[in-house]
Amino acid sequence: MAKKKKTTRKTKSIITGHLEKISAKVFVDFSKVITDMIKGHQGIYALYKMDRLYYVGLASNLKNRIKHHLKDRHKGQWTHFSLYIVRKTDHIKEIESVILRISYPKGNAVKGKLTSKDLRPLLKNKLKAEWQKQYMDLLGKTPPPKKKTTAKKKTTTKKKQSTKNNRPLKGIFPTGKVFYATYKGKDYKAWVFGNDRIKYNGQIYDAPSAAGAAVRGGKSTNGWSFWKYKDKNGNLIKLAELRK
Repeated sequence: MAKKKKTTRKTKSIITGHLEKISAKVFVDFSKVITDMIKGHQGIYALYKMDRLYYVGLASNLKNRIKHHLKDRHKGQWTHFSLYIVRKTDHIKEIESVILRISYPKGNAVKGKLTSKDLRPLLKNKLKAEWQKQYMDLLGKTPPPKKKTTAKKKTTTKKKQSTKNNRPLKGIFPTGKVFYATYKGKDYKAWVFGNDRIKYNGQIYDAPSAAGAAVRGGKSTNGWSFWKYKDKNGNLIKLAELRK
């Protein structure tokens, strides 16, 4: 049995027709033609002085509104017009406001107003949080964890011991250290912070082996042999020497 073809519902366009950069003389020389075309239609229109945008407006009757501008305070200020017939008037005011806020036409005394939420404060907070995170990384510090609203579970002695074992560099480099490694002819660096954790490529690791595996694409790695550090004389020493 043949499968039925799915019919996709075509979304109706909000703009049903448009005219762009039409000479103002059409209202004088071909008044009946333009009247028959746009009479009774609502939408957005723009007035131009040659190629420069001069004014943007909306109208429930585009023909009457544009024709009116040939006699009002805008007389002589525009030579061409464009119009966009809008199917529904639900969002026509918002469309006009967005255009005004983007273009700032010379002839508009009032700029567009929006009722939508201003996202600037949210952006400000996010940028501040990201800046603080980068600042802490540069200083080799880890930002304090966010407080959880849920009740904290008691940590067992066994779990505490496991956490301690997962950070084998504890107390070895209290002031921090740079780790060096060479893999497939390419040099790599990682940073050990005072909190015993290792940062490589923007990620934090608890053990040298985990950081080494990250360099090698997830392959199991003996980080103590993989990473080296410089001693006080500037010589590169394998981390494994610390275990002797």
